[in-house]
Amino acid sequence: MPDLGGLADKAKGMAGDHQDKVNEGIDKAGDAVDEKTGGKFEGQVDQGQDAVRDHLGGNQ
Repeated sequence: MPDLGGLADKAKGMAGDHQDKVNEGIDKAGDAVDEKTGGKFEGQVDQGQDAVRDHLGGNQ
């Protein structure tokens, strides 16, 4: 069984090295969801974006 904890730590480290690109991707993904849903779930999408940034250490 693969070490998922180690994989997650590695992903966080890589994300930290490229935080500007990660934030850009998070923003683009949120914008795409908002566009597809007509903004109906904008608040929830924003919360999800913030949660991802918090998890990756990008909301600083």
